[in-house]
Amino acid sequence: MTEISEKTAKLPGAVERFVLHWGDLGGQWGVNRSVSQIQALLYLSERPLTADEIAGKLGLARSNVSTSIRELMAWNLIRRVPVKGDRREHFEAETSIWKMISRVLRERERAEVVLAIEAFEDALAALGRRADDPESPRVRVQSERIQQLLELARLGRSMLDAVIDNARLDASWLPRFRLGRR
Repeated sequence: MTEISEKTAKLPGAVERFVLHWGDLGGQWGVNRSVSQIQALLYLSERPLTADEIAGKLGLARSNVSTSIRELMAWNLIRRVPVKGDRREHFEAETSIWKMISRVLRERERAEVVLAIEAFEDALAALGRRADDPESPRVRVQSERIQQLLELARLGRSMLDAVIDNARLDASWLPRFRLGRR
């Protein structure tokens, strides 16, 4: 179960709306909804929570919470923290927006862009090798269009690298870059 249910410990309305919305956003980005909801709950929590508390507040199965916690820890979006006088494991979220975003960009989005670049480069090479007439209108149009996508993917990779590596992005030059125009 990934939705907050009536049987759970009642979350304040604003927190519940945020957690549900963050879960939906995560689902749209290809992240498991439970994972996103747990990250959202911990992000808004004023103190570290145990897995049992997370399960109770979100109405999730304990096994689902454990699996989701492992995934969030692998991404370094949450961490295990000691709580004095309590032997249970407690978890807290990374609260730096910049660190959260850069970790997701580094681990997930940049890898997708790199795969796209490789695919576009391979397509251009294959098109050049297979073309009976490299100057034919069909080959020229296909090559130009793939080249435009390749330029866009490379630009995306450069922008992601700048954001990840420098914690900022100066995009003032972007309007001067005329993608696909010669």
